[in-house]
Amino acid sequence: MPYDVFIALIFHAILAPLTAIHALLYKRDSRAAFGWIALCFLLPLGGPVLYLFLGLNRARGRAQRLGLGGISMGYERGRVLEKIHPMPDSVRGEYVKLARIGQALSRHPLTAGNGVEALVNGENVYPAMIEAIQQAESHVLLTTYIFDRDSTGKRFCEALQSASARGVDIRVLIDGIGEWYSFPRATRSLSRAGIRIARFLPPRLLPPSLSLNVRNHQKILVVDDRVGFTGGMNLSDRHLVEDPSNRSPTADLHFRLTGPVVAQLREEFLRMWRFATRSRDVPSPAESAPDGPFMCRTVTDGPDEDLDRLNMLLGAAIAEAHHSVRIMTPYFLPPRELIGAIQAATVRGVEVVVVLPGKNNLPYMHWATRNMLWEILYRGVKVYYQPPPFNHAKLFIVDGYYTLIGSANWDPRSLRLNFELQVEVYGEDFAAPLIDYIDKAASSGREVTLEEVDGRRLPARLRDSFCWLFSPYL
Repeated sequence: MPYDVFIALIFHAILAPLTAIHALLYKRDSRAAFGWIALCFLLPLGGPVLYLFLGLNRARGRAQRLGLGGISMGYERGRVLEKIHPMPDSVRGEYVKLARIGQALSRHPLTAGNGVEALVNGENVYPAMIEAIQQAESHVLLTTYIFDRDSTGKRFCEALQSASARGVDIRVLIDGIGEWYSFPRATRSLSRAGIRIARFLPPRLLPPSLSLNVRNHQKILVVDDRVGFTGGMNLSDRHLVEDPSNRSPTADLHFRLTGPVVAQLREEFLRMWRFATRSRDVPSPAESAPDGPFMCRTVTDGPDEDLDRLNMLLGAAIAEAHHSVRIMTPYFLPPRELIGAIQAATVRGVEVVVVLPGKNNLPYMHWATRNMLWEILYRGVKVYYQPPPFNHAKLFIVDGYYTLIGSANWDPRSLRLNFELQVEVYGEDFAAPLIDYIDKAASSGREVTLEEVDGRRLPARLRDSFCWLFSPYL
């Protein structure tokens, strides 16, 4: 036996049991644990190495060391928070229970007096964000997953550099993997301009930090604590849908917020900033005065102590639905508990509508989804494929009254691996135009039928089933 092969087998014999035991002890999902254990033993050397790169969750340990872990969840904690911050009287009686569930799952209270405006596509979102940065007097807090170095990215860099030159405290947090979607990286030009940059879990060899799965997918912009932006939109020319030179147009929604909820966005940015920098230096806070009719609360989810909060919130909201649930998402691979909640809702007579892209930017996600759609179609859920351009928007609306907006998709990566940020919005006036947005997308596309899914040819079924096998890791 060649010497190098012998050494590799020795390393495998040592690493495989160690990584398998780690997966057995620390993976919360039995399917994920079984899959990693099998891979660690069956793929010589490569299995343990893949586990070290993709399987380890370094976020939770670091969050605990920095004192940034989640808070204890539960009904009693929600009751304590409600005593400090009473539930707004304007919550409709039939949704008080849902509001209290959110209270038990979030570190933030439900606040009244917020303004929330939906902005469609980059043509409307980016000018509003840049205008807010240009008007900044104290500080600008920005986090995003992707910050492309294209015309949009350059406009943001110029606005941030100009604000920094006039003395504004600028802090930009970029995901350590997301920043590599563009080259040259926008962070380099910002660093050269003296702007404070932090990277969330960047992969590096020395000191070792090889986690590729645990990402910060949040999108937050807070300016002077008076205005905030959040949603699902990255900073990229791809979201300029009306640009004829855009080869990959991506429709999306983003939201402008004012009022007390902006302080919650600020707090969540600074929590991730401390996580990434280990610094507790923060800009001076400002009072966020009431500025709108809506009740809002920020809810975070992540692979630290926040794990599964969003899963529980979505399941509870579906269970509390009285007549309708609308879901719009680019990626739809919900876990078993959410599939069960959707099925149970339709059995109760609730109308459930799911709107997905007819053509996905990630074909394997589309194929994996096709393999599981029968589970909800046969229970009467209406599923629609909307026409191009690819729509990256994420919306969840219950009874035309409760809306959840933010960065999370309905897939394992968002619901278990990423740090995500969502905002609950209570109010029919806010939900109504978003319902119209969803319904127009559905009516302009086509309905997916159970017969269509069952009638796929064998090659397509094999392809879809194969992709579905990897759904916990997509």
